[in-house]
Amino acid sequence: MTGAARRVRLDDVASAAGVSTASVSLVLRNAPGPSAETRRRVLETAQRLGYRPDRAASLLASRRSRLIGLLIDVRSPFHAEVAEQVLDRAERRGYDLVLSTITRRRGEDRAVETLLDSRCEGLLLIGPDAPVPRLAALAASVPVVVLCRRLGEDADGVDVVRVPDTDGTALAVDHLHGLGHTDIAYLDAGTGTIAQDRREGYLGAMRARGLGASIRVLPGADGTETTGIDAARDLLAADTPPTAVVAFNDRCAVGLLDALQRAGVDVPGAISVMGYDDDPLSRMAHVNLTTVGQDTRALGEWAVDAVVERLDGGRAGHREEILAPYLAVRGTTGPPGHRPALPHRPAGTP
Repeated sequence: MTGAARRVRLDDVASAAGVSTASVSLVLRNAPGPSAETRRRVLETAQRLGYRPDRAASLLASRRSRLIGLLIDVRSPFHAEVAEQVLDRAERRGYDLVLSTITRRRGEDRAVETLLDSRCEGLLLIGPDAPVPRLAALAASVPVVVLCRRLGEDADGVDVVRVPDTDGTALAVDHLHGLGHTDIAYLDAGTGTIAQDRREGYLGAMRARGLGASIRVLPGADGTETTGIDAARDLLAADTPPTAVVAFNDRCAVGLLDALQRAGVDVPGAISVMGYDDDPLSRMAHVNLTTVGQDTRALGEWAVDAVVERLDGGRAGHREEILAPYLAVRGTTGPPGHRPALPHRPAGTP
């Protein structure tokens, strides 16, 4: 045969070992029947010929794909870190992972359809925007685990693993208040459930500490760096800017930091900045962002275990796991002290 070498088949091993194809199949599946000598000869022959089982054919015969689908936002470093943990856990549980991404031009519905079209047996969705009834309807046909988002009681068929986002932003306010800040603003990111919970956590923490009069929510359309850049323009144009800002996530915080640095604003000398997620970028030395973290390993491992429990163990009952947020203190927060005034620029100035 010319060109690429032909894949070694089951009957090739049988012929070389001098046994039947059925005997080879039993040996390779470690099934009872063949003698010890036959097993030894088949295994040695298979190794010598470089035989590899045709996994696709085996799965087709068993009507199983052993694929788990994961929905991520390709632009999010936090999602990428969770995906790595999910992949490691899925492989240890005997499953492969199929990724489907959300982009600026590719919405969540289309990304989920791709996973279903790929014959994924279960779906893991990181922070989906879909309404709860739609997620519940999806879970009626395939096991679904939602990561990093609160769903409530209307989604009994959907498993959930998350950090309580209200606690996360309250932890951020606690940190800044402990440093002496009382004029703390929050950089918002739209109307989704996650944005709502993080905003409510900020509002509740400010009121609980007697800082209700200092509440200031900076509007933001989404969780991207652009939101942080736009917020910086508003801060630079304000007559009395806050002494600290808690951003919706690390991406917003990085955009804010970049714009403040370009404007010559000292962080944390003139203003402290906090993020949320503790994504890989926030840990880089040139960013060094103080942030609220979520345990990506625990999130990924719990999600995979939950979907495998349904697929292999037959579990039907709802499960929800609540993980505690943590504080990662780095270089973008400090006491307010005596600070130079922020450079004043008209609204809309780059």
